[in-house]
Amino acid sequence: MDIRQLTYFIEVAKHKSFTKAALALHVTQPTLSKMVRNLEEEMEVTLFDRSSRQIELTDAGAVVFEQAQKIVVSLDDLTASLYDVMNLKKGKIKIGLPPVISTLFFPTIIAEFQKAYPEVTVMLAEDGAKKVEQKVLEGEVDLGFVMLPVDEEKFDVVPFVHEEIKLLVHESHPLAHRETIDLIECKDDPFLLLSKEFTLNGRTIEFCLSEGFTPKIAYESSQWDFIVGMVEKNLGITLMPKLICERSKNGPFKTLSLTNTFPWVLGIISAKNRYLPYTSRSFISLVKDLPKV
Repeated sequence: MDIRQLTYFIEVAKHKSFTKAALALHVTQPTLSKMVRNLEEEMEVTLFDRSSRQIELTDAGAVVFEQAQKIVVSLDDLTASLYDVMNLKKGKIKIGLPPVISTLFFPTIIAEFQKAYPEVTVMLAEDGAKKVEQKVLEGEVDLGFVMLPVDEEKFDVVPFVHEEIKLLVHESHPLAHRETIDLIECKDDPFLLLSKEFTLNGRTIEFCLSEGFTPKIAYESSQWDFIVGMVEKNLGITLMPKLICERSKNGPFKTLSLTNTFPWVLGIISAKNRYLPYTSRSFISLVKDLPKV
């Protein structure tokens, strides 16, 4: 058994397809199939149920998949540790973040980091916070930027932004002349939300329920600017961080404060009990030292 066999097996398990895994790995399907077969023969178990159109892990395969991921991550940690010793201030850093965060903060953060560490390559993976958390746990990214709180038994957390959630409405909305409202006054309005893979989606729904009503969700999108555009066309209302609302002040909008609201707290997360490379530690230090962006 070697690390390449395990890597190939993991990709097949994730994609549930030899064809898709072969494309992702840039190898031929026969080569991939042979590698997995060799692994099965060596371990004397069947790893995949190939009887249906979409392959599935067997019980033995599920066990191997769980342990194989740990082995590959451990090897990556070892490689990163050695690289740090031999190549201080060089290398790469993989960061997962939702599009909202990338738009609001990352131009400033990346500019400052590249100025300090010009030889470090920064790789970004944009996704909803829930997927970012999973990628951090699986070692696909080194750090993640997400809305807090998260499970601190799984993650080390460094908070770095604390914003108020406000209500963004079209200037013609019946309540647009007010400065502060109770959200229940909007219980009959169509709500525009970020899609379900974003933490703000669930928080918004929970908050509406706590205010005494179930929101009428008209549309969900993974792009905050699209949601703002929908508000601009008077197609609904939305709850957004103050920073986003301020960016929309030049349009036909009105930002309202809420009598009761909830915070938009962002943090940098890393997997607990995993080696954190020098580049990642430097990145966190730089973000903590930056003025509010």
